[in-house]
Amino acid sequence: MAIFIFASAVFIYQLGDTREFFVEQSYAHEALSLQKQVDSLIKQKQKASLALAIALSKDRQLIEDLASNNITPEYYKDFIARVAQSTQYKNIWIAIFDRDLKPHYRSWTKCRDSKIPTNLELQLQKSLEGNKNLTSVGSNRYTFGVRATVPILRNGASIGVLELFTHFNSISLDLAKQEISSAVLLSRSQSEEIEEPFNDLYIDDRYVANFDAPVTLTELLRYEGVEHLLDTSYKIVRDNLITHEELRDIKGGVIGHFVMSKKLKNITTKSAQIELLKRSLIYLSVVLVLLVLFVFYYYNRKFESSSTYKKIVDLSPNLIIVASKDEILEVNSTFFNYFSDFGSLEEFKREHKTLSEFFTSEEGYVSKSSEHFCWIDYIYKNPTQNKVKMIYNESAFYFSVSVSLIDESKQIFSVIFRDITKEELYKKELETTNITDTLTKIKNRYFYNLQLKKEASKANRYFYPLSLVIFDIDHFKKINDVYGHDMGDRVLIEYSRLVGIHLRDSDIFCRIGGEEFALILPHTTKAGAYKLADKLRIIVGEHQNEITITMSFGVAEYKKGEDLELLFKRADEALYEAKNGGRNRVMVR
Repeated sequence: MAIFIFASAVFIYQLGDTREFFVEQSYAHEALSLQKQVDSLIKQKQKASLALAIALSKDRQLIEDLASNNITPEYYKDFIARVAQSTQYKNIWIAIFDRDLKPHYRSWTKCRDSKIPTNLELQLQKSLEGNKNLTSVGSNRYTFGVRATVPILRNGASIGVLELFTHFNSISLDLAKQEISSAVLLSRSQSEEIEEPFNDLYIDDRYVANFDAPVTLTELLRYEGVEHLLDTSYKIVRDNLITHEELRDIKGGVIGHFVMSKKLKNITTKSAQIELLKRSLIYLSVVLVLLVLFVFYYYNRKFESSSTYKKIVDLSPNLIIVASKDEILEVNSTFFNYFSDFGSLEEFKREHKTLSEFFTSEEGYVSKSSEHFCWIDYIYKNPTQNKVKMIYNESAFYFSVSVSLIDESKQIFSVIFRDITKEELYKKELETTNITDTLTKIKNRYFYNLQLKKEASKANRYFYPLSLVIFDIDHFKKINDVYGHDMGDRVLIEYSRLVGIHLRDSDIFCRIGGEEFALILPHTTKAGAYKLADKLRIIVGEHQNEITITMSFGVAEYKKGEDLELLFKRADEALYEAKNGGRNRVMVR
């Protein structure tokens, strides 16, 4: 009975640890769900905008107006009014261009100058030359939103292009109905190109595109700092979950972020379910204890402790052993669910002395025992460091381990292994998602920031050299402009793979921007980093692919105690020198 009470208490305690895990996973899952929801809403808006643009491009009056160079503004104002009345698109903008991309009409301004943003010009050309209907997110001199462009055809030939521009406010409104606050932020570089902002709201020099962005969210972003909130998949700030979705232009470059905030109280977690299970187990334990006492009283019968223990633990789904520091004394039947090659404990002990023979030596898990270290004693004295990973028959199992001393004089312990394999694999999957670049499958900017801090700390502590290499693809914009974004993606994937296979296991390879990459090189001086960078430069230049490319490299060695932003700046300046020096070279700072 005492063992049963102990086992129940341990289980209840473990439920408390599990609650925290599930809460964290619930937040990560909610952030991913919000990102997917916004991505879906944007795609829906792009499709709807494209449908409106296609319908208007086929309008006979529009075609004749453009052919005769006689646009009637009132006609299009009426069209916009009808759209606003019958849909949630309350503020669409329309622009009409001829074959030379000269603007003949813009619904939001009377200005007819020929200045067109670069990203719009590229999209207009693609629509016109390929007779393609295209959508993207993009900015102009006024604001930032969803853009659809379609060719205007007359007798089967293109005579111009129609641009239909919609704002993000309808998406923000949809989210607000679900108690999700949102702010659409344009990148700093793109914000600088907005000359006559439609909305006067800026945060950290970033233009805010949705004029209905809640004050509480904009103030929070301003207080916490936008860069701080964008460097991870999500953050918990002032009882809010803050997450974001990248917004990319027609060339695939990140030009903004859709930031979302949701109150933690509105996020359903598994914590409440665990609390209910916890209370239920307590009640069940009390009832069972009373029942056992009644049986003892009614039958006046004593059971041997070993027999009682065996019956109880064999019912447990957890792997349970009784052991000294040197030997396994007893196991429950669940033990053989994992070690199925053995029919009894005696068979197991003939080949293995301890379970720790199957432990892996990985960070975050209790490692194999040694002459000066007993894993049971370690977990008993350090109950919070209680995770183990075991490999048996090429299968990996993860356990949360609880150790209790049941005979102090003989140093006999009860050890409960709770299988957390699914939880750990799910957690690792989420971690991998958060630190992996979705296109190239190498590590991302977030992982770069984490590892650079970690390696700099180790370099300071153990006095070994550390170098940083920043490099990018020469004339990458030209590749996208001439061959298209799909080809640009293939180049990034192929050359990421090529560079990766020529690195050491200890080298840390990350994509930190569109075509920009970083190498963190522990135990490497700037001379060694230069040698590696030049080797990679030659390999890249000689590689035969659909498109032959070159790369430029900037190298800097970490100085003890140096600010990491300064280290990056030195490497970036070296890269800039390589670019100005003719590209396809390595420079050191």
